[in-house]
Amino acid sequence: MLVSGLFGPLTVFLSTLIEIKNFNNEKEKTMSYVHPEYLVETDWVAEHANDPNVRIIESDEDPLLYAVGHIPGAVQVDWFTTLQHPLRRDFLTQEKFEEVASNLGITNDTTVVFYGDKSNWFACYALWLFQYYGHQNVRVMNGGRAKWEKENRPLVKDVPSYPKTKYKAKGADKKIRAFRDDVLKQSNSKKPLVDVRSPKEYSGELISMPNYPQEGATRGGHIPGAVSIPWAQAVNEADSTFKSPEELRALYEGKGIKPDEEVIAYCRIGERSSLTWFVLKYLLGYPKVKNYDGSWTEWGNLVDAPIEK
Repeated sequence: MLVSGLFGPLTVFLSTLIEIKNFNNEKEKTMSYVHPEYLVETDWVAEHANDPNVRIIESDEDPLLYAVGHIPGAVQVDWFTTLQHPLRRDFLTQEKFEEVASNLGITNDTTVVFYGDKSNWFACYALWLFQYYGHQNVRVMNGGRAKWEKENRPLVKDVPSYPKTKYKAKGADKKIRAFRDDVLKQSNSKKPLVDVRSPKEYSGELISMPNYPQEGATRGGHIPGAVSIPWAQAVNEADSTFKSPEELRALYEGKGIKPDEEVIAYCRIGERSSLTWFVLKYLLGYPKVKNYDGSWTEWGNLVDAPIEK
């Protein structure tokens, strides 16, 4: 009886040790990125859910997920209806961005944490756009919505409201955004281009992602000189967290993408490549990385644009 009675406390003790080890491993991995300050874990988000200096933003491919349930205190920023210009294919204007940020209760000093579905595709896209207009105090929640749900953390349906602010954006930072002329010059100069789409999109077998409508471009293939490094290779399939610095360095440097040159990443509309942009710029510390948000829906429709298969 005495021996069997020890198993309960012993099991709890061993379980606690395993949790501590996993936490320390996770923390150690995060701290070994070049800029770990741009990445937070689910524990950090849970602890700061009611912090007035933190605003949590959910940005998904599927905009209905937020209404199904979201992190307590989180607001929604939809990549299409919120962040895009209503008429031309471009982002919302600087003035409209200021209005959006002000209505979300964001000040110029607010720490803005992004998370979402699809391993944080559109969370990274939204973060990239916030940086485009000069907001530097940004973070991504590692693992996104998938990890939060896997850990059985709370999701709520109530939509929070915050006091309106007077946000003041900076002029667009074109050092992080590539346009088609930049890409053509990059290709002609044989400088690094990273195609983060699926292998079948890269080869031209598909125009869009597998199991998605095959539309948006009249031609398939890839930009000449681009190397194929699918975005998914940068994340762990089990929980959508980013891979270790060692794994990421081996992945990109193994394909010739090194930090001493300017790198341009692209996909179909710029959301998957924004995740790769985040990995290269902040997790690996590449100083000159641009996201080409025109991506294949622009390049695959350009008259006389060079294409490889």
